Amino acid sequence: MNVIELFTRSATRFGDRIALEGPQGRVGYAELADRVFRLAAGLRERGLRPGDRVLDLQPNQNSYLETDLACMVAGLVRVALNHRLHPADYRRIADDCEPRGFIADASLVDKAADVMDRCDVRVVVGDDYDRLIGDSEPLRAPDIRPLVSLNYTSGTTGAPKGVRRHHQHRLTSMVNMSLDVLGGWPNPDDVYLHAGPITHTSGLFVLPFLAAGAKQLILPSFDSGAVFDAVANRGVTHTALVPTMIARLLAHPEAPFLDTVKMLAYAGAPMPADQIAAARHRLTRNLTQYYGLVEAIPPVTILDPTDHADASLLASAGRPGRLIELAVVDDDGRPVPTGESGEVVTRGPHVMPGYWRGESDAKALRDGWLYTGDLGRLDENGRLWLGDRKSDMILTGAYNVYPREIEIVMSGVDGVTGVAVYGVPDPEWGQRITAAYTGTATEDQLRDHCRAHLAGFKVPKRFRRLDRFPTAATGKIDKKALIADG
Repeated sequence: MNVIELFTRSATRFGDRIALEGPQGRVGYAELADRVFRLAAGLRERGLRPGDRVLDLQPNQNSYLETDLACMVAGLVRVALNHRLHPADYRRIADDCEPRGFIADASLVDKAADVMDRCDVRVVVGDDYDRLIGDSEPLRAPDIRPLVSLNYTSGTTGAPKGVRRHHQHRLTSMVNMSLDVLGGWPNPDDVYLHAGPITHTSGLFVLPFLAAGAKQLILPSFDSGAVFDAVANRGVTHTALVPTMIARLLAHPEAPFLDTVKMLAYAGAPMPADQIAAARHRLTRNLTQYYGLVEAIPPVTILDPTDHADASLLASAGRPGRLIELAVVDDDGRPVPTGESGEVVTRGPHVMPGYWRGESDAKALRDGWLYTGDLGRLDENGRLWLGDRKSDMILTGAYNVYPREIEIVMSGVDGVTGVAVYGVPDPEWGQRITAAYTGTATEDQLRDHCRAHLAGFKVPKRFRRLDRFPTAATGKIDKKALIADG
């Protein structure tokens, strides 16, 4: 079984039902399949061949899901780009994966123009995209290859690494999401709401609802009022959000209790226990948290609605999924006693086979286990309690941000003699990026320089000018002291 076989079965069984409803209108299952296979043929006719990498830069819209499926039909390796990234990020990813194709929404072409110019095949979502589909006959013989995508993460130095993802990983995630996060297989009358970026958390729920013949409703961007309206008037039964979004729902002056929502899942960043309790009291009792990472397609662990009823468990990441092995080990890879802290490791069909270039494989993959870089402990009931990360990575608004990348950018400003970037707890963002620096540069200079060289979510929320940095016994900057001081 592969993803395309699963999709074509749904198209045959649920042909007249609405599959997608979003900024580009409504499309039924049979029509969606026709468009996907025509698009796959069009991409091949323009010169793309199985195994070619194709960059895909789109906001939340129907065509984002169409291109995902069409690339699989054509045997292409899709590299989805977050439209919030900086153009420099696109260049680094392109340098690594060497794409031959680029699909971009018309609204984003200028942002990625230099990378698009390097690609042999370019498709602009708009008239060009529609013409490509309309002029092509459906591809009759899909060329299914194991590798379906490269999903990029960053190393602790900020260098991009492409995680190889196969059909197996997508299908494993579908099963685990359905049985462990959603609490059972969706049914055709369910409606899933993509309220956040499909490139991120929300995209993991595409397959469970596609397999069920259910409708997927796509919002162009997150808006609290639009979420409440979709639940009240458009039949939404399930959605997944990041903690920042839940905080905004709770802050809405007319936030209703979401009686009809069967499951509100959340992930991507730490969420304060009091905020979880507030969401359960004011939004829905049907809360589920899950934990995962790019190298181990989520979910890895799940905190289900029953666990959420116990206030003492709200800081836990929950138990491993049913197809997941999980352990906590010491620096030598030996399991630590129950309740003791160590590095979280996992193995199973959800774990990547390796990185695109093979870099860091030996460090990340050992004896069949993926070493996550997260610290945590397992309690006597098998629940995972996450602690600090082994690296200094900051989780802000469910995005991974690496301090070193920001520090390098800030060091290029005249008048900066030293810089240290770190995250401090924040009720809305999970962590707030803070930059402490020494020198004569002004906050405005630093902010403008960061905005010119970094994605918006990587720009520090606060700049602190210091006379000198606190240091540890080794002479290095003491970031713990900086964090304690805010």
